[in-house]
Amino acid sequence: MDTIASLFSFITTPVSWVIVQFHKLYGALFGPDTGWAWGLSIVSLVILIRICLIPLFVKQIKATRAMQTLQPEMKKIQERYKSDKQRQSEEMMKLYKESGTNPLSSCLPILAQSPFFFALYHVLNGIASNKKVGVIDQQLLDSARDAHIFGAPLAVKFTDSADKVASLGATLTDVRVVTALMIILMSASQFFTQRQLMTKNVDTTVKTPFMQQQKMLMYVFPIMFAVFGINFPVGVLVYWLTTNVWTMGQQMYVIRQNPTPGSKAQAAYLERLQKHITEHKKTRSRGQTRAVKAIVAKGRDRNEYERKFINGLNKAGLAAQADGTVVVSDTVATVTEDGTPTAGAPKRQQPKRQSKAKRQSASTTGGAAKTDGGAKPSLTKSDGPADKPEDAAPKAKSGGATGGQQPGQGTRSKAKSGQRKGQQRPKHPSKK
Repeated sequence: MDTIASLFSFITTPVSWVIVQFHKLYGALFGPDTGWAWGLSIVSLVILIRICLIPLFVKQIKATRAMQTLQPEMKKIQERYKSDKQRQSEEMMKLYKESGTNPLSSCLPILAQSPFFFALYHVLNGIASNKKVGVIDQQLLDSARDAHIFGAPLAVKFTDSADKVASLGATLTDVRVVTALMIILMSASQFFTQRQLMTKNVDTTVKTPFMQQQKMLMYVFPIMFAVFGINFPVGVLVYWLTTNVWTMGQQMYVIRQNPTPGSKAQAAYLERLQKHITEHKKTRSRGQTRAVKAIVAKGRDRNEYERKFINGLNKAGLAAQADGTVVVSDTVATVTEDGTPTAGAPKRQQPKRQSKAKRQSASTTGGAAKTDGGAKPSLTKSDGPADKPEDAAPKAKSGGATGGQQPGQGTRSKAKSGQRKGQQRPKHPSKK
């Protein structure tokens, strides 16, 4: 480890200078020789480094999501060129180039903070060995050696002997209890960070080898921290525990505000967003506007959570616009569930189905109105001469014989009695 740390000695001076500046600040508040002054100096160093690494963290998120998107295509390439590894690698590189994705981007934050980690280790190891490192002179070196965090000196390790621990003014029991507790917290925070990434912020509709790798790392990383943690000085444990807690909180914020499409976190986010927009009848921040705009732009490619979100706005009488705004509308939403834009036409109302009695009543009323108005019924035949209406009256009153009726009157009487219209089938002679 000393050899690796010496390789990053070029950054030891800047790291030691930053620690000294923070120590001056906290030393004025808690005392220059206290563990609070030196411990908070290390914590502040972590926060400063992580703030500088936020742009890289954003790139890491984008790269990770891009890799998740490419997993189905990568799987096809692997199956197509199983026997040709060289062609497989060429196709993979071509896919990365076309999509603008760099697999190493997901490792940028870890790679970027590695020099600071090893430089801090080199500084603390120099304090434990009573050697001047960077801008830390002998006075600061003595102050750091006297600093204890919950009874454990900054420069001791879990594996140090009792004599070395005693030389720094501590007991072996205190050192091992404090270091063991910090190692457990460090491993637990790493496990929880990876677990919330796998359970909440992964597209569950796509099953790829990438998900299996992430699930494996969820268990491998905590074990690695536990194994290597026993060889870290207390100050380095403070550094690594702080950066794990920072990563966990930063990831929780990203998952809540910018979840991966298709994940459970997106379902929860869109549910909150729909409730907020329905309550205020509009989007109230740029983040909400960007989210609605991205969903509208997807059109028919929306996942089930995004379709549910659009349907919820439609039911609330709201219309999602292409620019990400939401307006109140009594018409069909500007963007429908399947992504087809509409011109704001009013909703088509389905007529109510009337009962049979109402339909017959309306038909009878309509027929009576036509008869009173002198209109000829459209379904009635009249074969008799139109200039002899007086001949039909006596025949209609004469005993009701069928042979004496005109064809038009017979059809009308059958229609009124509810019998079937048209020519009737003659009865069998035996039934007369």
